Amino acid sequence: MFCYVTALGSGILFSYPELATITGVQGVVIYAITSAAPLMIFAYLGPIIRAKCPEGFVLTEWTRQRYGLIAALFLSFLTLVTMFLYMVAELSALQQIMNTLTGMDGLPMVIVECVVTTIYTSLGGFKISFITDNIQGAMVIALIIIATITVGVETKIDRSLIDSSGLTKASLLGWQLLYILPVSVLTNDFFLSNFWIRTFASKTDRDLWIGVSIAALVTLIILTLVGSTGLIATWSGAFDPNNPDQDGSVAFFYLLEQLPTWTIGIVLVMVVSLSTAAFDSFQSAMVSTASNDIFRNKLNIWWVRGGVVLIIFPVVVLALKAPSILQIYLISDLVSASVIPVLVLGLSDYFYFWRGFEVVVGGLGGVLTVFIFGTIYYGNALEGAQLILLEQGLYGNDWSAFGAFVSAPVGGILWGFGALAVRLSYQYIEAKVKGKRFDALDRPVYLDTQVEGAAEYDGIDDIRNDDDRQEGGVVTVVHTGTGKFF
Repeated sequence: MFCYVTALGSGILFSYPELATITGVQGVVIYAITSAAPLMIFAYLGPIIRAKCPEGFVLTEWTRQRYGLIAALFLSFLTLVTMFLYMVAELSALQQIMNTLTGMDGLPMVIVECVVTTIYTSLGGFKISFITDNIQGAMVIALIIIATITVGVETKIDRSLIDSSGLTKASLLGWQLLYILPVSVLTNDFFLSNFWIRTFASKTDRDLWIGVSIAALVTLIILTLVGSTGLIATWSGAFDPNNPDQDGSVAFFYLLEQLPTWTIGIVLVMVVSLSTAAFDSFQSAMVSTASNDIFRNKLNIWWVRGGVVLIIFPVVVLALKAPSILQIYLISDLVSASVIPVLVLGLSDYFYFWRGFEVVVGGLGGVLTVFIFGTIYYGNALEGAQLILLEQGLYGNDWSAFGAFVSAPVGGILWGFGALAVRLSYQYIEAKVKGKRFDALDRPVYLDTQVEGAAEYDGIDDIRNDDDRQEGGVVTVVHTGTGKFF
């Protein structure tokens, strides 16, 4: 349970209160629910993917067996990029918090965290990460309870500010978030290898359902409490939305200034616990993803760990310059919204004809569709390209962000079906030219026959069902280990 909770990271102290100061109660509730509920997808899809790919432990392994090597490497690259962005966001949040709460330069703390997490994850791998997550998760929950009681006792609400702030009323952005956040959070969770590793590490499906359900509930409570600090900061007068010198992203810390000084110490401990737990998970997941997906565990693990250490240097540099924690998350969300819908179609047996070519073209096409939409919406290509980076965040007070998150999945699926038409046309022409039977739409044998000793997605050409190889209705398989890309 704590493994999922601690993955929230210290960035939640910026993004959730900031959204609360803009969209009010509506935004707090929607953001909390749409961040917690998608965790249940791991309880639902985990057993399905584990049954289809018993030897896998991350989503990319299933992708390799279902869609082939190129699609698997494509997903692995995006997974590594996502974890890179999350590491940047985590360190950026840590250094900003240290600077805000103590007035000290946050860089030394960032360096210490990187060194410490690198040492113990290198020595213990994911096993030590599991242990530290449980300890840190318990600490975070205890500290949040203490902080909640302190805020409730010490903070004085100015009731006149409640109505004048407008935060109890619905807003256009609030309604847009009903679509944007479920799509962005749900699809982005697929890219988090640390979640998949924990999912496949569960002993039974029942344990997985129980653990994820509890984690989702605890996450919902934590995020609601954290988001509410943006409301309380506004209603107590600690944060004035009309003051250009105040930034809504640090509303939580404006509120802290009104609390006893010992509260800052508690928050610092909570921040370090959250940040460390999240960062070590991303490090371990990046090592596992690179080692398994790219090098197929043939390269000494210490070389891979060394590569991740080198990556931390640009992570730190970018973290010190990152303009917005929320923007980092949104860029990652937009990419995942383009790729994941065309990827998961392959989980359905009805789409047995869906291959890696469609996934790659569809994923890239989804991002391109965002650019096309932005160019049409703004009237120029530059702003269309900037929409991919969501430089206006979610708060442009227009339909740009909403349109981007509609364009990404819809465009991805349309490009995917376009790629399917191109592939089938090519294979049909090729079959006619070579005088062969067109078999691209043939139903795979594995859908109708029990396969012994192999994953579900072995290629048709690898299945032997002749009389001398078939016994008792069980078909033996010669492994290739990868599905078909084209």
